[in-house]
Amino acid sequence: MKVIAIAAVTAGGKTTTVNEIKKQLSNVQTLHFDDYVFEGEVDNFYQWVLDGADYNVWNLEPLAKDIVRVKNSGNCDYLILDYPFAYYNEQIRKYIDVAFFIDTPLDIALARRILRDMGNASVHDIRNSVPSFFPCQGL
Repeated sequence: MKVIAIAAVTAGGKTTTVNEIKKQLSNVQTLHFDDYVFEGEVDNFYQWVLDGADYNVWNLEPLAKDIVRVKNSGNCDYLILDYPFAYYNEQIRKYIDVAFFIDTPLDIALARRILRDMGNASVHDIRNSVPSFFPCQGL
């Protein structure tokens, strides 16, 4: 069995890509990062980046256990991970056979996030949430 990781920034198209691949391949299973709650999750991404963006602050043991469970089951040829970190987290790196990074332009990712997460939000709410997604000056 091969483990394939699909990585991208938030709202960069990981889930869309994984779901499309799942339709095209037979005998495939998927695991989605967003289906888990992890110890050490980062609340302030801007500060996390300023602090050096340590991908190992997340304890990804629940995901690692599920990867091992799927691998040991022998029930599929491919396990596709909808997973943002590619090879950067030490707990998961050892399980990945190949990782693909979707290089989504940040303006497109922001538009995707607004459509996905803020469909009923006001312009004011969207404007106020942008700094938390793409921290920058001068908005």
